[in-house]
Amino acid sequence: MSRIGKQPVLIPPKVKVEVQGRRVHVEGPKGRLDWELPQRTNIRVEDGKILIGCEGADAQARALHGLSRALVNNMVKGVSEGFVKKLEIHGVGFRASVQGNVLNLMLGFSHPVNYTIPDQIKITVEENTKLTIEGPDKQRVGQVAAEIRAFYPPEPYKGKGIRYAGEHIQRKEGKTVQ
Repeated sequence: MSRIGKQPVLIPPKVKVEVQGRRVHVEGPKGRLDWELPQRTNIRVEDGKILIGCEGADAQARALHGLSRALVNNMVKGVSEGFVKKLEIHGVGFRASVQGNVLNLMLGFSHPVNYTIPDQIKITVEENTKLTIEGPDKQRVGQVAAEIRAFYPPEPYKGKGIRYAGEHIQRKEGKTVQ
């Protein structure tokens, strides 16, 4: 058995969990998430706890056991508290704004970059250069942050670009005249 998979997932108040066969539905104040359990795992809800079981003792079954428990735990945490990623934009004239469900980025290109915000994701912009990405699905929040960062990753010479909050960029020295 997986050490992570053995631990029960506690269900906080205001969170509702339904299991229909292999499908898990979790609903809370921040949203609703659905997920289908992989083969060789089972799930049951007992007095405020979610218990994930394992069918088999080989390495693949144990790996799926721990994975399933971690994903269900992230679902419960996401619908109750939510997940947040913060990005910073560095560069002269670089800025961002949200217009409806479109993130408008001015990154020094000859055209603005428009990014359509997916469902269940909320993006807020502070001081034109600080982005906050929030949502109940940990994977989707991270994916949106990575896609936005990919428009202009930080470069090592001047440090311009979009970076995660607190990310350190190793700076390089430019060419010197002999």
